[in-house]
Amino acid sequence: MKHISQLISSIMICTSALLFLTSPAKAQKLHWTTSLETAHLWRGIEVADGLIAASDISLSDNSEKWHIGLWGASNTARSYKEFNHYMSYTGQHLGFALWDTYNFSPGANYNNKEYFNYSALTTGRFLDATLSYKWSEAFPMKLQWSTVVFGRDRDERNALNRYSTFVYAEAPVYRNELWTVTAGLGGAFALRQGKHVDGSRSSAHFYGDTPGIVHVALTFGYDLQICGHRFPITVGGMWNPQANKGYMALTAQLFSL
Repeated sequence: MKHISQLISSIMICTSALLFLTSPAKAQKLHWTTSLETAHLWRGIEVADGLIAASDISLSDNSEKWHIGLWGASNTARSYKEFNHYMSYTGQHLGFALWDTYNFSPGANYNNKEYFNYSALTTGRFLDATLSYKWSEAFPMKLQWSTVVFGRDRDERNALNRYSTFVYAEAPVYRNELWTVTAGLGGAFALRQGKHVDGSRSSAHFYGDTPGIVHVALTFGYDLQICGHRFPITVGGMWNPQANKGYMALTAQLFSL
């Protein structure tokens, strides 16, 4: 697996070059968004709590279908730090994304002190590939399949990758000019069963101990406008039936350039 880093770097470099070489000089766009969160929630997991600042900066082609970007976040308590690379494609119906995620929070129980470590046995990062499909504006349900294809998604013996998968369905249940209410449901499982330390079979995956529903969400979004500028605000609940936990978070977009 030592060639994984070279593969990812090559993909990103080639895609970046493609964006520049296939379009006029003014056909690329830069995007920068920064938001504040009261908690960072992701696929049934509360990744971090406290006041969190998250920023996303990316380069896209003129159609804004292809993006290569950096995403990072940290909280005021200094207990959460994350820095990711990604590339994505968003078409009219189909979408694809590959995220290289590195969480180097001080309290982590895995190796997160070697940023460029892409060894399958010791890396603290993971690569997540997502394929999505959206029907239409008239029927705006979105389906998503995400699989951890490499990284800290190993069984207890650190012998193999489990290919943990998260399947998600999301759709708006109410919309007007200012409000959008969205409901979502997600389940998780491992494509490959691992083993416990004692050698017995394990159904554990990245998101829980057994296959099942790990993410139920209800999100309220409001398009706040001040002096002609948009400041989208979302507040919502997320429940994890398998872990018997629930969370609530508010996100306010400070600016988007």
